[in-house]
Amino acid sequence: MAASVSCSAGFVLGVDLGTTSVKVVLLDAQSKTVTDRCSFPSNSDISSTSDTHAKEQDPALIMAALDQCMDALPKDKLKKVKCIGVCGQMHGIVLWKSKSGCEWLSEDEIVRFIPKDVSQLVTWQDGRCSADFLSSLPKPDSHLSVATGFGCATIFWYMKHSDAGTIQDYVVSMLCSLDKCVITGQNAASWGYFNTTSNKWNTQILKDAGFPVQLLPVVVESGAVAGHTSSEWYGIPAHTAVGAALGDFQCSVYSCMTDKGDAVLNMSTSAQLTFGMPAEFTPPNSPDPLSPVAYFPYFHGSYLAVAASLNGGNVMATFVRMLDSWMKEFGLEVNESTIYSQLIQSALAQPNTDLTVTTALLGERHDPTSSASVSQISPSNLSLGHVTRAVCRGIIENMATMMPPQSLRAAGVRRIIGSGSALSCNTVLQQEVERVFPFPVVHGKDVDSAAGVAMVFNHQT
Repeated sequence: MAASVSCSAGFVLGVDLGTTSVKVVLLDAQSKTVTDRCSFPSNSDISSTSDTHAKEQDPALIMAALDQCMDALPKDKLKKVKCIGVCGQMHGIVLWKSKSGCEWLSEDEIVRFIPKDVSQLVTWQDGRCSADFLSSLPKPDSHLSVATGFGCATIFWYMKHSDAGTIQDYVVSMLCSLDKCVITGQNAASWGYFNTTSNKWNTQILKDAGFPVQLLPVVVESGAVAGHTSSEWYGIPAHTAVGAALGDFQCSVYSCMTDKGDAVLNMSTSAQLTFGMPAEFTPPNSPDPLSPVAYFPYFHGSYLAVAASLNGGNVMATFVRMLDSWMKEFGLEVNESTIYSQLIQSALAQPNTDLTVTTALLGERHDPTSSASVSQISPSNLSLGHVTRAVCRGIIENMATMMPPQSLRAAGVRRIIGSGSALSCNTVLQQEVERVFPFPVVHGKDVDSAAGVAMVFNHQT
């Protein structure tokens, strides 16, 4: 189970189960280039009328988006897939019954699976674990704090099922028909109560608190093989190696960080700014819940210094939805993509603004009580261009407060690589990155977690 895999010929399938979309790529194992890619929105959010803090998604809809992606890939190349790498949104949790978490179907010569006896996915955005509740939990033996939306905190709420993991761990378990879910240190650390130095769960601490430790997955090395496909899947042969699921953030960084002087700004639904720590770095013994910087496990015992913001592309999405709802109150129907395009166009025509928008709309893990605000309002800066420019600037300046440019320089950072769907499709955000951070900025095209996880398993020896 802890073995690695080498894909010297054929293709590597990379799968990224993101918060808003599912992406897949095919990487040619010999040329190490992406030959095919596909992405579909999952549209899997579940609205809760009883608790506005609940953030859950329907795994069936996520799997349906994965099916759409797989169906769009060339069938002749899928037959030549030698290994599969899976990554996805971290921190969250889904529960299922071992050996019966899915049903395999064969239709029109296509073999696929659909979820069965599976809970909703409680995502990293879930806010039901209040500060009082979190303070009642035992202190972890870890350098990382426990926050609402983290898997172990959520499990305290759920104690009925027999297996648990992230959504990407679920997919790996179903593909391999595993008796017990396996998890890498990357995803385990995102749950809380995991010591990255010893690579072990805080089992005794959790037992003493009445935690159902039988739900904890088996930990394997990042880059290890979890198992092999138990069935043909979309033409991919049975017995194809499947890597243990990785964190989407780490895979995104892996796809584009090529030099120790690189920092990576990844912005999709949320946002992260990161750089690699020296090889000899060891994280502190206990967490600093007030620090905006955490240390995420990477590969081969190394760590990334990460400023992980809850406020990224979701801030712009909220802004778009607000304008959409306002227009509907006036009886106007404009689709959200048109609104977004007009916002960018207006902001590009407004290269500067004195309007100030702080964009901690969803709070931050190190400061849950923070919120958004607007200041320096005047009659001359209320145009759509001014407001959009100020929102984009606020998103980037929020990142700079968490990881200031001087901290990057002190760490030896010489350039910033921009990645993530929210950044790649928003020229205004790109301009603000270049304004706020005094480094050369490279905006990578074809940089994503799906490509990264394929690269990881193509590079294993």
